[in-house]
Amino acid sequence: MAERSEHIQVVTTLDEQEAAVTLARAVVGARLVACAQVIGPMTSVYRWQGEVEQATEWSCVMKTTGRRYDALAAWIADHHPYDTPELIVTPITGGAKNYLEWMSEETTPD
Repeated sequence: MAERSEHIQVVTTLDEQEAAVTLARAVVGARLVACAQVIGPMTSVYRWQGEVEQATEWSCVMKTTGRRYDALAAWIADHHPYDTPELIVTPITGGAKNYLEWMSEETTPD
C-alpha cells in the first residue's frame, strides 16, 4: 500500500444525527482526529444486498494525520453501528500551514 499523506480527511456516514455527534466527540476526545464536522441530513441512495435503498444520513467529516488513520479505522470498526461503514480517505495536499500544524498537534497522543 502506498504511504499515506501527512494530513488526511476521512468521511463516514451514520443514520442519526446524535450518533454522528457522539462519534465525532469520541474520536476528537481520543485524539484520533483534530476536528470532526457533522453535516446533514442528506439522502443517500445505494445498493445493499441486491436492492437499491434510500436512507437519511449524516456525514461525519474528520481531519487527521496519516499516522493516526489505522487507530481511527480500528475505532470506527469497533464502534460504528453499520455492518459495512463508509470509510473514505482523501489526502490533504495543501492548506494553511498553521491549521495543518494544529491538526498534527491535536492528534498527538498525550
